[in-house]
Amino acid sequence: HVQLVESGGGSVEAGGSLRLSCSASGYTMRNYCMAWFRQVPGKEREGVAIISASGRTSNYDDSVKGRFTISRDNAKNTVYLEMNSLKPEDTGMYYCAADTRHREYCRNTANEYNNWGQGTQVTVS
Repeated sequence: HVQLVESGGGSVEAGGSLRLSCSASGYTMRNYCMAWFRQVPGKEREGVAIISASGRTSNYDDSVKGRFTISRDNAKNTVYLEMNSLKPEDTGMYYCAADTRHREYCRNTANEYNNWGQGTQVTVS
C-alpha cells in the first residue's frame, strides 16, 4: 500500500507558476503508474497528467499541453507537477494517484488508480 501526500498548492495570479509535489510513504512507488487528477465542483475527476513507472513516458490533457510537466524522482519517492502559464480554468483540487497494478500503458481514468492523496487546492485568478 502506497500512502500519498500532496503539497504545493495555493492561490496565484494568471500567468504564474506552481509546483505540486506528491510524496509517497511506505515501500516504494517506482514500479507504478502515477498521475495527477483535477476536480472542480459539478464535474467528475479528470486526468491532467500521467507518467509511467520509469518516467520515460508521459501523457497530458490537451488543455495543459505545453504548460504543465509531470516528472518523478523515484529515488526520492516523489512525483511533481510543474505548472506554468496558469489560467483560471486550471483552478481545482489536484489529486495525486498511483496505480499499483500497472507499470506501463498508464490510463487517464480515475477508476484505474487505487491509491489517492487527499488533494491540494490550486486557485488561479
